[in-house]
Amino acid sequence: MSIRQATPQDAVAMSALQNRIIRIGGTTAHEVEHDAAYVDTHYISGDGVICCHLAEDDFGLIGFQSMGRHAALPEGWGDIGSYVNPDRQRTGAGAALFTATLAVARAQGLQAINATIRGDNVAGLGYYSRRGFVDYASDPEYQLKDGRRVGRISKRFEVRGV
Repeated sequence: MSIRQATPQDAVAMSALQNRIIRIGGTTAHEVEHDAAYVDTHYISGDGVICCHLAEDDFGLIGFQSMGRHAALPEGWGDIGSYVNPDRQRTGAGAALFTATLAVARAQGLQAINATIRGDNVAGLGYYSRRGFVDYASDPEYQLKDGRRVGRISKRFEVRGV
C-alpha cells in the first residue's frame, strides 16, 4: 500500500468509491452521488482544500482522506472527511491516511481538526476515536432526507497537543 497526494486525475476513481459508499448508506452524511468535477473541487483542488491523500495498492484505490476549511469552524481548524472501500476496511489504510493528513496539519500550523460523523456510523466514530479525536459537540436531531433521525457527533483532534 502507498499513500500519495491526490491529483485531479484521481477524481473519477475517488467519485466512484464515494458513490458506492453513498449507495450502500449508513456511513456518510452524503445522500446524493457526486461526479468527478465535484470531487475535484471539494476534495482535491478547490480553494478550501488543505490536502487530500489517497491510499492505493496493486488492486487500485483503497480510500482517500481530505482536509479543508469550513466556514462554521474556528480559524486554524481543518475539517476532515475519510472514505475507504468497504471491502478494504481495517487494513491500515485509514491510519496511514491520517498520518499523512496530520503531517500537513502540523506543517500548516493548524490548531485542531474537526470530524463530524453520523451518530449511527459506529465504524466511523470508532475510527476517529482510535486516532485520538474526542467528542465536543452533537446534533441529536440531525436527520436524513427520508426523515430518519440519525444525529451527528463532532469530534476534535488537537494538533498541537500531540
